[in-house]
Order: sequence, then structure tokens, then C-alpha cells
Amino acid sequence: MEKFSYEANGYNREEVNQFVSDVIKETEGIITRCRKQNTEIESLKAELQRYKNIEDTIKMAIIKAEETSDNIKRVAREESEMIITDAKHNASRIVNEALLKADKIQNNADTLEKNMKIFKRKLKLIMEQQMAVVEEIEVLELDP
Repeated sequence: MEKFSYEANGYNREEVNQFVSDVIKETEGIITRCRKQNTEIESLKAELQRYKNIEDTIKMAIIKAEETSDNIKRVAREESEMIITDAKHNASRIVNEALLKADKIQNNADTLEKNMKIFKRKLKLIMEQQMAVVEEIEVLELDP
């Protein structure tokens, strides 16, 4: 908590104004970071959707490959099974990577939300303290 020096009519206005200005700048920085993270979250959600579409496409390819593999000779069947196995591994890897990214973003969003709550509480406390100072000044001005 920052301390302000006293002047004839209360706290030093320049110090208080500078403090308020600093709080505003910090708040704007937090808002900017929130917006950037929201943009990143949306981008990663789109990327996750793209990976899910790729996974669906791969799954459909696997299903088609399995249906046609019954009609192919033994050697062709073995080759198609290898392709299917590789496709499954790649699909799982892609999905797992996307899920990890989504979890990381969700964790970042949760942390940001917690930080915003803390910041709001601190800002509210500061404002309440400032209001108490203003009320104290009003009481002092009313005293004869």
C-alpha cells in the first residue's frame, strides 16, 4: 500500500493523482492482456476444431480402408493395415497435442480470472480507503 505525504488540505494531490494514473495504466495493461489471451484462446479453439475435422476425416478414411481391405489380397491387406495404424497414431497425436494446448489455455484463462478477482478486490480496497480519506477530509473541514 502506497503512503501519501500530507499537505495543508490533505494528501499531496500530485502523489494521489500519480497513484491513480499508475492504477489506470496497470488496469489497462491487464485488460490488454485479457484481450490478447482471449484472441489466442479463440485461435486455439479454431485450431482444435481443425484438428478434430482432420481426425474425423482420418476416421472416415480408416473406415473406408477397412471396408475395402476385405476385398484386397493378403499383401494389400497388410499394407493397408499399416497405413491405418499410422493414421490412428497420427490422429491421436494431433488430438492429444490440441487437447494439451486447450488445457494450457484453459489454465491460463483460469489464472487470469483469479488475477482479475484479486485485482478487483485490491482496487476496491484502495477506493474504499480513498473514500474514507475523503470523508475524513469532509469531517475536518466541517469542524470549527
